[in-house]
Amino acid sequence: MPGGAAAGSVDPVREVMAEHRELCERAVDPLEIAAGLEEAGLGPDAAARCRHTDLFSLAEELYARVPRRPPAAPDPPRPGRRGAAARAALTAAVLAAPPCAAVAALGARWPVLLPAAVPLVLLPALTAPAEPGPPPTAPARPDALGPAPGRVPAPSAGSRLRPAALGHGLGLAALLLLPLAVPGGDRLLAVALVLAAAVSAGSAERAARWYRQVGRSHLGAARTLAGFRARMRPVLPVAVALHLAVLAVLTYAALAVLAVVAPHPGPGHGGGLLHLAAERAGPAQWAAQGVLGLLLVLPVLLARCGRRTAAALGALAGPAAAAVPLALGRSVPAAVLLGGGAVAAALLAYAWALLGRADAHR
Repeated sequence: MPGGAAAGSVDPVREVMAEHRELCERAVDPLEIAAGLEEAGLGPDAAARCRHTDLFSLAEELYARVPRRPPAAPDPPRPGRRGAAARAALTAAVLAAPPCAAVAALGARWPVLLPAAVPLVLLPALTAPAEPGPPPTAPARPDALGPAPGRVPAPSAGSRLRPAALGHGLGLAALLLLPLAVPGGDRLLAVALVLAAAVSAGSAERAARWYRQVGRSHLGAARTLAGFRARMRPVLPVAVALHLAVLAVLTYAALAVLAVVAPHPGPGHGGGLLHLAAERAGPAQWAAQGVLGLLLVLPVLLARCGRRTAAALGALAGPAAAAVPLALGRSVPAAVLLGGGAVAAALLAYAWALLGRADAHR
């Protein structure tokens, strides 16, 4: 509701209540109403026009004035819901790794690149959850975190191939296949790094679903918007760090395999397999791998919290920005650091500002 309409009303709260009545009737606590009002664009100014100090105080009055709808009967528990996140993570890893392996084995030619890109383009749609499901902290109250008025539910199996999902997948395909399509450099090293990143697509999916689950549980436990933001503040860094840690382990394993099957020519340097794997990639390659990990996990986080368009734009921007330094003659690690690093920093700042809000988890 525009704030100006509230200002011209004798009872501005009544106008807010009328416009958001369905939200108020479905809410199980004032925090859900505050999150819905925030999502609808109301802020501190609208709360002040309604003679309240903040949005949560306004939500408390709305919660007190609007009668609750009787809750619907809970849906019967669906088998396999607990394993959905693990299955989605496994699906992401299985769909991402073989196309990259095929390009590495058959060469980066167009007849190979185009079919290999298809599973990667479809991956975000195939791993998207079919429905949001009830919050883990309130299984007996299905309306607790139901979709707000005007909010589109999560896609069903027949409607997942939307433009945003395809754009996200196209960016993912370009991100993983671009290093393999560029000639020059240590080809085997590039293959090892890309395969590790491709398998880590499963880790990105799992981290995003964990973040979503934690956000919804905090939404049910926090009593104010400020309290919710405080609870969520450390969750995003933890989710990103967990994904990067898995990517680091996968990268080290890929480098160890590379050190065995394709050792550097010349006398060995000693130190065993661990030492040989560590020195196979330099600091630039490791830093670029970290940027690649951010460009993989941040769009998935945005998509799982309902920001699919932002996820698609972020996924497409990463490889597009890396292509500019490549066109100027930079190496793949330098291009990923320069172009992809800028996009990753912008995506991280955007996700930090957006995903800490309560409306991103309703």
